[in-house]
Amino acid sequence: MTTDLSSRPIERGAPRVQSTGPVAWSRKNLFNSWFNSILTVVLALVLGSALLEMLVWAFTQANWSVVVDNFSNFMTGLYPPASYWRIWSILGIIMALSGLSWGVLARNQKQLFGRNVLIGLGAIALFFILWPLTRSSIPYILGVLVLLVAGAAAGQAIGRKSSGAAKWISAAWFVSYFIALYLLGGGPFLGRAPVVGPSLFYSIIVMLGGSITVGWQLSQRVSVPQIPDWISKIVLFPVGFIVTYQVLRWLPYLLGLDFGLRSISTNSWGGLTLTLLLAISGIVLCFPAGVLLALGRRSKLPIIRAFSVAYIELIRGVPLISILFMGQVLIPLFLPEGVRPDRVVRAIIGLTIFSAAYLAENVRAGLQAVPIGQSEAAQSLGLNKPLTTALIVLPQALKTAIPAIVGQFISLFQDTTLLGIVGLVELLGISQNLLASPKYLGDYKEGYLFIAAIYWIFCYAMSYGSRKIESALNTDLR
Repeated sequence: MTTDLSSRPIERGAPRVQSTGPVAWSRKNLFNSWFNSILTVVLALVLGSALLEMLVWAFTQANWSVVVDNFSNFMTGLYPPASYWRIWSILGIIMALSGLSWGVLARNQKQLFGRNVLIGLGAIALFFILWPLTRSSIPYILGVLVLLVAGAAAGQAIGRKSSGAAKWISAAWFVSYFIALYLLGGGPFLGRAPVVGPSLFYSIIVMLGGSITVGWQLSQRVSVPQIPDWISKIVLFPVGFIVTYQVLRWLPYLLGLDFGLRSISTNSWGGLTLTLLLAISGIVLCFPAGVLLALGRRSKLPIIRAFSVAYIELIRGVPLISILFMGQVLIPLFLPEGVRPDRVVRAIIGLTIFSAAYLAENVRAGLQAVPIGQSEAAQSLGLNKPLTTALIVLPQALKTAIPAIVGQFISLFQDTTLLGIVGLVELLGISQNLLASPKYLGDYKEGYLFIAAIYWIFCYAMSYGSRKIESALNTDLR
């Protein structure tokens, strides 16, 4: 016997209203059964009492003098106060580029500054205005926030007009790293050939970048008669490169150009500034190295695969502190006599070597998660193996491995605390030096709680950004 669905009565009336808001969310997730209700109340009482005791201790018993008296040391270490403008300039560049990147990514949004964004920016500004430790720097803080907002508005306008804006902003981020290094360290900008070498910014961006550009343009625009075109390009590129490089190296010396900032030794770098420099440098360097190692481990070439496997397994079997000590001691032994990299550079190399091995395994897991049909479909369309990997397989693998990759970045950021053992006064190292002073004996809880809050803010920011990226790239259900 069949049921006639058309004979069923039709329910009429207004559609069922879906309750929203914190009360509805609490009923659905916290008080949806008697057991969950009891568990919620018990946990709320336990956590609430613990939080209350912590607040009472923080506002009535704790001695925060170690933080109040040394706030600048926590932020910048022993960096000269007269040169703080350099750090503010670096922060201004970062905020301006962050705003441009934000605007370009949100170029298709009708409203860039929504209510939540404005509330967030206002809350941040109000916090720094009310916090006693930052009141003296309010003009600088408000200035960098204005740069962020102005950069976002400009980035959105540029992104709507130019389709290649993202590439230029990526190049600006690359250049800004070397600008930041020069501002931190100072020294002669052009150098004093042949005694003193030029700054890293002038060497990499101007000399090397300019020489590559001139050599490339020369090989593409000029041809030698009666010589095959490919041979002409092979000859003209090194000629243009070498001539331009030598001109840019010796011309400032011949013209007597000599200018720059006062040199500040890396012994004066420290605190949060040094921690961020080490973490950002390690992240930027270990990511491409990890991707190449992951691809090398899956390569069909025996030598490349064997090298990748040996590197990954060897590094993963050695503690990070051992690599940091070996980096400080052994790296100069592999370089020519008289060449001794700065200890900050050696620390960055050690962090990169260690993190690249773990990142390679995260990326390899993402590569294995990509169905083989993706490669077969790409090959059926005429794509060769390199293009298939770069355009089809690798983007999907990286999207799958985002949680693991960001987790490794967070681990690298936290691993910078070990650099205090090898003599670098990063955030934890400067804290230990300050707490060793007889003036602050016994103030360990206050000092370590303060730096723990700083580490948590940056780690949570990376985790939050990871979730946002995952949400933006989640195309499976669209």
